[in-house]
Amino acid sequence: MSDPVRVWFERDGRLLRLRLNRPKANVLDAAMISALDAALAEHGGKPGLLGILIDAEGPHFSFGVSVEEHLLAQCAAMLSGFHRLVLRVLGSPVPVLMAVRGQCLGGGLELISAGHLIFASPDARLGQPEIQIGVFAPAASCLLPERIGLAAAEDMLISGRLLAAEEAFRAGLLTEVAADPEAAALEYFDKHLAPKSASSLRFAVRAAREALVNRVTARLAEVEHLYLTELMGTRDAAEGLEAFLAKRPAQWSGT
Repeated sequence: MSDPVRVWFERDGRLLRLRLNRPKANVLDAAMISALDAALAEHGGKPGLLGILIDAEGPHFSFGVSVEEHLLAQCAAMLSGFHRLVLRVLGSPVPVLMAVRGQCLGGGLELISAGHLIFASPDARLGQPEIQIGVFAPAASCLLPERIGLAAAEDMLISGRLLAAEEAFRAGLLTEVAADPEAAALEYFDKHLAPKSASSLRFAVRAAREALVNRVTARLAEVEHLYLTELMGTRDAAEGLEAFLAKRPAQWSGT
């Protein structure tokens, strides 16, 4: 089986490329989360690096984190690993650009929301559908209010509906809607990042993001605790996940 994430450098080593490599769903399972986190840990602080571009092989960016790994026996380890990755992206010393095609759901949207700039194709569909299977999205609950404001974030988190690219752009979630989001991200890098001082860029990123990183880090710990100690003790959380895996309608009890 191919590596879950492709890793390479472009632009004379100044741009780190990371590509999710399990099409078509690009499910963020433990192997892919670990590979992304390891690549960022190893290469993200490289001297002279000016940016990171994350995209995906195939027609869809990601269907999200593995539902099987949401089950009670695995969810604590899954959340710990995934949230470590999200915080690493959020706290990247250089800008992280995201290029999105097709569906970007659940953990996929949480991952790109931790980045700095998001370029998406017109066919992109973005959403946090976790509530539809009886759970919620911890990282998105912290990140989306920061990116698009509380009202728009609550709409996405409570309804679980998907946003088309143009609606996501109007909401402020996307930087640009482009027919070729990878090319648009590379054009941004070449025009706006490549001419910059690598050291000065790091100070600019830190100045812009430090307070955000501190807020999200503190809040995410609280929300993860809520998920694990309260939500996962309810009947409906277990029922929603089991019904999804069994491909049957959930029977909600309200408890």
